[in-house]
Amino acid sequence: TSVHWHGMIVPADMDGVPGLSFDGIAPGETYVYRFKVNQSGTFWYHS
Repeated sequence: TSVHWHGMIVPADMDGVPGLSFDGIAPGETYVYRFKVNQSGTFWYHS
Protein backbone atom coordinates (compact mmCIF):
# COMPACT_ATOMS: atom_id res chain seq x y z
CA THR A 1 0.00 0.00 0.00
CA SER A 2 0.99 3.65 -0.04
CA VAL A 3 -0.26 7.19 0.55
CA HIS A 4 -1.07 9.38 -2.45
CA TRP A 5 -1.28 13.15 -1.95
CA HIS A 6 -3.51 15.56 -3.86
CA GLY A 7 -2.58 19.23 -4.25
CA MET A 8 0.75 19.00 -2.43
CA ILE A 9 4.10 19.23 -4.12
CA VAL A 10 6.07 16.31 -2.68
CA PRO A 11 9.23 14.45 -3.76
CA ALA A 12 8.48 11.68 -6.28
CA ASP A 13 9.48 8.91 -3.86
CA MET A 14 7.01 10.28 -1.27
CA ASP A 15 4.02 10.27 -3.65
CA GLY A 16 2.76 6.73 -3.29
CA VAL A 17 2.72 5.03 -6.64
CA PRO A 18 3.83 1.46 -5.80
CA GLY A 19 5.95 -0.07 -8.51
CA LEU A 20 6.62 3.29 -10.11
CA SER A 21 8.03 5.75 -7.57
CA PHE A 22 8.82 3.18 -4.85
CA ASP A 23 8.21 -0.49 -3.96
CA GLY A 24 5.19 0.11 -1.73
CA ILE A 25 4.59 -0.79 1.91
CA ALA A 26 4.21 -4.50 2.61
CA PRO A 27 1.72 -5.84 5.19
CA GLY A 28 3.22 -5.51 8.67
CA GLU A 29 5.88 -3.09 7.43
CA THR A 30 6.17 0.57 8.41
CA TYR A 31 7.23 3.57 6.35
CA VAL A 32 7.89 7.15 7.46
CA TYR A 33 6.98 9.90 5.02
CA ARG A 34 9.37 12.82 5.51
CA PHE A 35 9.23 15.90 3.36
CA LYS A 36 9.15 19.65 3.83
CA VAL A 37 5.79 21.29 3.16
CA ASN A 38 6.44 24.51 1.24
CA GLN A 39 2.88 25.66 0.56
CA SER A 40 -0.23 26.34 2.58
CA GLY A 41 -3.75 25.25 1.75
CA THR A 42 -6.25 22.44 2.11
CA PHE A 43 -5.06 19.10 0.74
CA TRP A 44 -6.23 15.51 0.82
CA TYR A 45 -4.66 12.08 0.64
CA HIS A 46 -5.67 8.46 0.36
CA SER A 47 -4.03 5.07 0.53
